[in-house]
Amino acid sequence: MPAEKTEYDTEKIDECVLALLQLTLHDGNRAWKGTDFEVMDRLFEQGYILDPRNRNKAVVLTEKGLERSKELFAGLFEK
Repeated sequence: MPAEKTEYDTEKIDECVLALLQLTLHDGNRAWKGTDFEVMDRLFEQGYILDPRNRNKAVVLTEKGLERSKELFAGLFEK
């Protein structure tokens, strides 16, 4: 019997990844990219980061992305 494939809420995943980019933020608006390419592509399509498909080890958050990342991080992780 084949295993059932679990479906995930990609919006929640994207929000969590965007929030976690706060942990590796440096140089004001850059964060290390160590996340699934599909997630990074979706964040790019939503205008939160600049095009992640390059040789750089970091992604650049847009102003919109930086603001949303801070909001999500505070909402998810502040005590």
